[in-house]
Amino acid sequence: MIENIQAIKRSFGILGNSPELNRAVEVAVKVAPTDMSVLVIGESGSGKEVMSKIIHQKSPRHHEKYIAVNCGAIPEGTIESELFGHVKGAFTNADRDRKGYFAEADKGTIFLDEVGELPMNMQVKLLRVLESGEFLPVGSSKALHCNVRIVAATNVNLMEAIEKGRFREDLYYRLNQIQITIPPLRHRPDDIYMLFKYFSNEQAEKMHRPNISLTKEAQQYLKHYPWKGNVRQLKNIAERITVIEEARELDLDTLKGYIPWESSLIPVDNPDYFADLDQDKLIEIILQNKRDLDKLKGEVGKLKEAMMMFMGNFSTTQTFLPPVNKEDKEDEIEDIELEDDKTLSLDEMEKQAIERALQKHKTIKEAAQELGVNERTIYRKIDAYGIQRKKKE
Repeated sequence: MIENIQAIKRSFGILGNSPELNRAVEVAVKVAPTDMSVLVIGESGSGKEVMSKIIHQKSPRHHEKYIAVNCGAIPEGTIESELFGHVKGAFTNADRDRKGYFAEADKGTIFLDEVGELPMNMQVKLLRVLESGEFLPVGSSKALHCNVRIVAATNVNLMEAIEKGRFREDLYYRLNQIQITIPPLRHRPDDIYMLFKYFSNEQAEKMHRPNISLTKEAQQYLKHYPWKGNVRQLKNIAERITVIEEARELDLDTLKGYIPWESSLIPVDNPDYFADLDQDKLIEIILQNKRDLDKLKGEVGKLKEAMMMFMGNFSTTQTFLPPVNKEDKEDEIEDIELEDDKTLSLDEMEKQAIERALQKHKTIKEAAQELGVNERTIYRKIDAYGIQRKKKE
């Protein structure tokens, strides 16, 4: 079965080997021969439509039409006509009868992307199609019938939408006969550099230029970046770098110019994300989150929990290593040992980072520049934490 899955992934241009991704493809293949409705769950840019294409191409309907509809992109005033068609004279400028997407897709497959954006009145009409195959064109009193396989997709939590009265529960269960979940890119860290190379090499070939590679430090940064835009975001960045950069090997600083770290993108819902980060990177993430606290009010509690879970797994004798400046290896800083049977709080970790920066630099200005904050913040933290300055400006 695994060999078949790999062949299917190649034929549909699916890159990566994470178990979650393979499972999603496997479920799509297994459900394809049936007429069951499928709900594809995944973040924006994660590749939800490709699952719909697999289902259609591996189904008995593959010789019939496949129509993809982005429900969130159609204005509310025209969506009923787009989906179900209209008759002549139904409204201004309706000078002839027009088939909608469901009539066009008869005997085939229709993919309803961003189905969670459908207005409530359209959800009722969609439910009728699912239950009986019937629909009314706008302006008509005669019901039409269609035989359509429906695959829907969403990047929102439909159960939360149901609780808020924005999505019908009965429609949810009719759409969700089979659910396929697409993992976000940040849950596929081993696939990230491979995807970058693929997209970059593809662009380089179009431009008749040598391929691009990244230094190991840049690869690690790429691997740990949260990728809110998922594969789509990675593809755009890889192509942009390939077009603009003259150097064929990019270092970390160059890469950061294209994807500066955004603290609000840290995946606090995924504690495993922190498992292979070193402790200095964790401190960097915490400081960035503190600078962006207003945007993270709803997430800080979960971030703290995830950090404590991670820190609790460390041996009590492990050392706290500072970042290494490879251009100046003569600058050595004492390691800081974790105290026995204790984990560091966010404030304690921030305090240690500030103390270390003050020990390393002669001036508060230099320490602030290293930490990425202004001098006023450092002065305020010195007072708040009672930090004793060992060096004077």
